[in-house]
Amino acid sequence: MRQRTLLREVSTHGKALHTGQEVQITFKPAPVNHGIVFRRVDLYGKPEVQPRIEFVEDTLVRSTDIVTGHTRLHTIEHVLSALVGSGIDNCLVELNASEPPILDGSSKHFVNLLQKAEAVEQEAERDYYVLPEAISVTDGNRSIIALPYDGFKVTCTSADDRGIHTQHLSIDIDPETYIAEIAPARTFTVYEDIEPLLKMGKIQGGSLDSAIVIKGDQILSKEPLRFQDEFVRHKILDIVGDLSLLGKPIKAHIVAVRPGHKLNSELTKALFKKMNAKPEPKALEPIRKDTRSRKGQMIAPEENQINIRRILDILPHAYPFVMVDRVVDFVEDIEIKAIKNVTINEPYFVGHYPGNPVMPGVLQIEAMVQAAGLLMLRKVSAEGKVALFMSADKVKFRRAVIPGDRLDITVKLLKIRGNRLAQAAAQCFVEGELASSAELMFTVLDVPEEGM
Repeated sequence: MRQRTLLREVSTHGKALHTGQEVQITFKPAPVNHGIVFRRVDLYGKPEVQPRIEFVEDTLVRSTDIVTGHTRLHTIEHVLSALVGSGIDNCLVELNASEPPILDGSSKHFVNLLQKAEAVEQEAERDYYVLPEAISVTDGNRSIIALPYDGFKVTCTSADDRGIHTQHLSIDIDPETYIAEIAPARTFTVYEDIEPLLKMGKIQGGSLDSAIVIKGDQILSKEPLRFQDEFVRHKILDIVGDLSLLGKPIKAHIVAVRPGHKLNSELTKALFKKMNAKPEPKALEPIRKDTRSRKGQMIAPEENQINIRRILDILPHAYPFVMVDRVVDFVEDIEIKAIKNVTINEPYFVGHYPGNPVMPGVLQIEAMVQAAGLLMLRKVSAEGKVALFMSADKVKFRRAVIPGDRLDITVKLLKIRGNRLAQAAAQCFVEGELASSAELMFTVLDVPEEGM
């Protein structure tokens, strides 16, 4: 799924919940991988803040607050929820105060505004965090768990301290279900909590226009409940917003019992830590000694011809990278003649090239190198040794090599230094016609002893 931003900028205004200030908020398009970024246009330099869990300030107020440097943002969870729930990945959010307007206490008006701005797809793909294993946090009788899930689902139980107005909902979240089923749910509070918050200088902009108040068994609201289970739906709205502080959308099933911003924050911190943890090194399995006879890896002086089984014993290569099928002859330990049968079954012909299969030139060089390695290992004894290719010079390709051809490979040693370094001239022929040639440099090294 591709990232999305807005087609055009849109604005609205209203009172902030805690400060009571009149605030304007503007949503603007942003490029790919920009993320959701807030800009304080009321401050000098118009500082920008990317809301992340590491910037969350722990407070007694029941909201999500961000602090980075001298820049603060308060009660941004409904804005974040609207953006993430609507499937917006990249957006610049401008505020002329520290706190967005509370509006009706839900994300509905923000979502309506984003729909007017129109979401548009961008070129880059969306990067999800796929949860590998369960993570949970608890606080007394409150808990929240994240489980691996191919999608994003929230199962939530909401209840007050008296066990009244207990509500439960399980829902898969996508833009369609979020806009219709979650965004309209309004925030709520218990009547007894209002006075302490007012004494703290909070909820200065709060009213029955922006929240539902629970007083005993009564529901105080300027309009009827939008859902019979509106309270638990708003809890899910908050979870969506708070989890966005992870920095990328998550694939998980969130199971929450009596959640709040503090608990949501603790889960997001745990997820963030898990997401950025370096993978633990796997325990190394013991290396076992090769049980094959070392004599089987030697080339005896009387062996002038070597079949494929012997080649597999001597060379470190394996299918599909063995480029010598048979050694036809050794000439006085300074020259080798070998063959490579080129068949349509070679795996590289699938892509080189479909409908016109041609053996890659680099593999012709590899065939010459492997033949040269066999020649050098015969001269110095292959036991406990491996020939390593170092360089190729004067490489030339004269004709195409296609399925059905047989490469006749000849390699002649030009220089040898202490049975360790060697230079050789190599050629490949097809039906007597030169196909490729090169001057090769390679070395012979001891194979380190293997531990048990």
